[in-house]
Amino acid sequence: MSMNYHDRIPNNVELGANRTLQRALEHWQPAFLSWWHGLGPSDFNASDVYLRTATSVDAKGWATYGFVRMPEYRWGIFLAEPEPERRIGFGDNFGQPVWQQVPGEYRSTLRRLIVTQGDTEPASVEQQRLLGHTAPSLYDLRNIFQVNVEEGRHLWAMVYLLHAHFGRDGREEAEELLERHSGDADKPRILGTFNEPISDWLSFYMFTYFTDRDGKFQLKCLAESSFDHLSRTCKFMLTEEAHHMFVGDTGIARVIKRSLEVMSEIGSQDPEAVRRAGAVDLPLIQKYLNFWFTSSLDLFGGDSSSNAASYFANGLKGRPDEARFADHLAAESTFALELPNGQGGVKTEQIPMRNAMNEVAREAYVKDCQMGVTRWNKLIERAACDFRMTLPSPRFRRSVGSWARVPTDTTGQIISKEMFDARQTEWLPTEADRAFIRSLMKGVFEVGKIAGWIAPPERGVNNLDINYEYVKFH
Repeated sequence: MSMNYHDRIPNNVELGANRTLQRALEHWQPAFLSWWHGLGPSDFNASDVYLRTATSVDAKGWATYGFVRMPEYRWGIFLAEPEPERRIGFGDNFGQPVWQQVPGEYRSTLRRLIVTQGDTEPASVEQQRLLGHTAPSLYDLRNIFQVNVEEGRHLWAMVYLLHAHFGRDGREEAEELLERHSGDADKPRILGTFNEPISDWLSFYMFTYFTDRDGKFQLKCLAESSFDHLSRTCKFMLTEEAHHMFVGDTGIARVIKRSLEVMSEIGSQDPEAVRRAGAVDLPLIQKYLNFWFTSSLDLFGGDSSSNAASYFANGLKGRPDEARFADHLAAESTFALELPNGQGGVKTEQIPMRNAMNEVAREAYVKDCQMGVTRWNKLIERAACDFRMTLPSPRFRRSVGSWARVPTDTTGQIISKEMFDARQTEWLPTEADRAFIRSLMKGVFEVGKIAGWIAPPERGVNNLDINYEYVKFH
């Protein structure tokens, strides 16, 4: 099989001139398309979808809009433009020139970091593959497909790095990215959150707000890497990731808005009355928020991590927005970490700052998440409703780190396991809650129509009307 590398795979990595890389991608691309047809949103492969396609890294080319059938989408390979004379920005090699080739001593570790990031991209497509059938509008259907094809492009970006810089090991890892599957009992995805089922649109909005936001912070950390090709790849991926979080942010806001509208229409804030009227009550939205926020917190890893310290010291993975920190060595400073004391209380322990790099990123993530919660609460406040959305404590429902399996309430107060088990139904979606949400999931595919449980968007895509025919079925 031969490709027109200039047209079929938009890129700025001189793909057409690299015969070795061409052969590797010629071998990998059919497997990717087979994966897409088998585990992507394959029931809509014949539909024309109004999508944006990255065709260059400049402001004009990276967002080219038009109708395309998803299997024919042009999954490009792009790195942000190189920064002249860029220097290593943190760690023991601070101030030295960045690496254009992978240093041998860091080869295995860098490969593992790239594989772990790359594994999340196809995983989310697999998790969401059936949601198109229950889309609340053509606008939303188009948006989930945009998210899906861009996650596919992000997979291509990671596979490019593996093929271009890691030889046979990289090629084998690239193949395995298509062999693991979300939720598979024998070969699951690497990170637990990416094995969680996403069977409804409220979960999808929560995932794109909270879990894709973790992706944003992981990419920001990798964008600081001394390996320049990884850094530049992640910087460009961040451009696309913003839309995924926008879909989640506005999606949750629209569910809340419709709930408030229904409460006004029926003259009641009673959750059961809101459900009978066909909307999602605010306490149930809070339960979904609790679940997805805490699941996403674990993706940052342990709060005291020798691996994180090593990544930072060696210049492999930095802190998000490293330039805002005064001390780029972090060799002598410490971090105050709150831990359970084993007696039902909390103690504070000073740990080396380098060991706390996961927690530094997690704290920045929590602050970023709070911005959306604040926006949603303004909607609720304007509707004269007393309910407020809140982020649960980062100690709540943790599976990784010092707070793993320590029972707390949503404020972070340590409680007994018996009390936690008894009150879980207050804090997390029950099977009955999930069944109610699933009962609302009816696909709406008529132009100008929208499901009754969600409000219309405020504006359309690329300055088009919200009632535009974003997906054309065949």
